Amino acid sequence: MTAAGAQSTTLTVDLGDRSYPIHIGAGLIDSCAGLLSSLLSQKRVFIVSDTNVAPLYMDKVQAALDGGGIRSDTLVVPAGEATKNFSQLQEVVEAMLSVRVERSTAAIALGGGVIGDLTGFAAAITLRGMDFIQIPTTLLAQVDSSVGGKTGINTAQGKNLAGSFHQPKAVLIDTDTFSTLPDRERRAGYAEVCKYGLLGDAQFWTWLEKNGAAVLQGDSDALTHAISVSCTAKAKVVADDEKEHGARALLNLGHTFGHAFEAEFGYSGDLLHGEAVALGMTLAFDLSVKMGLCPGEDADRVRRHLEECGLPTAPPRSGNLTSAVLMDHMAQDKKVRDGRLTLILVRGIGQAFITQDVDPEMVKSVLDDSLAA
Repeated sequence: MTAAGAQSTTLTVDLGDRSYPIHIGAGLIDSCAGLLSSLLSQKRVFIVSDTNVAPLYMDKVQAALDGGGIRSDTLVVPAGEATKNFSQLQEVVEAMLSVRVERSTAAIALGGGVIGDLTGFAAAITLRGMDFIQIPTTLLAQVDSSVGGKTGINTAQGKNLAGSFHQPKAVLIDTDTFSTLPDRERRAGYAEVCKYGLLGDAQFWTWLEKNGAAVLQGDSDALTHAISVSCTAKAKVVADDEKEHGARALLNLGHTFGHAFEAEFGYSGDLLHGEAVALGMTLAFDLSVKMGLCPGEDADRVRRHLEECGLPTAPPRSGNLTSAVLMDHMAQDKKVRDGRLTLILVRGIGQAFITQDVDPEMVKSVLDDSLAA
């Protein structure tokens, strides 16, 4: 990690000749032309945003790019997880082709994780591969989905089941965007911050227990520290295992459970991704305790802190939720191997590991307990 100035930090995702910077700091949208210009093969970009983010930042980004001599075309799509579908993917691809983008034109994802995933996938398949740049505007996207090159859309069968690994040319994280996030979105993003402490950094988790409230309130120093630590951890894992053949799967702590709940709620917004991850991490710790792997007090610490931060640790009330339905969703998880579920479990806070050695009846029992709580 190298400092890029008093107000910003630059990290690097080390992938050889495909390495790229992560710029973190306040006011970076205003200076985006200078940060991105040297990375562009053509002084032209295509910006994709959504109906929530575009009114806040599209004009600002375009003005900054225009000031640097970079031409931009734009597309605004509906906000929300339901936008990650084949129909919207087709709209993005055809919108880019309709203005005659070239392979050297870069697509810019301006928004949260939905926009990053959708735009990145469109860039991966348009003209057999365009460059793209991430300008994430939600905490969740800043610390997770914008880094690492996972792109994709949801299908009726589950979350992110159609997609591609397509690394960005750069990630630009303007911490000022945190001020425009609704409280619920702040909390949802914070769940992914918590994940990095729980899966491999007990010291960071202890810091979060003391400073989580400051992060959620937007304290500049606390927020920048939380984002930097999270991105540093993500960058290291991606550099070591870009396409999730091994250790990168650890980043899915809580996600196998969480994705099952998201699928059942139909990506409607009734359960945000970060909320589902918080619930999933709680269940992963509960299962680990039930299997005799993890001290019960560690699970208690996790549940207590997540609840203090306003995150769910129990499923939403719904008459349609059953363990059998959730288990069926989990069986379609991307990490299933030879019909066996792969789970990320823990031996304690900061001690996550990958396993297929889990009795499905034990998983069902933990789900039943949670649904009955």
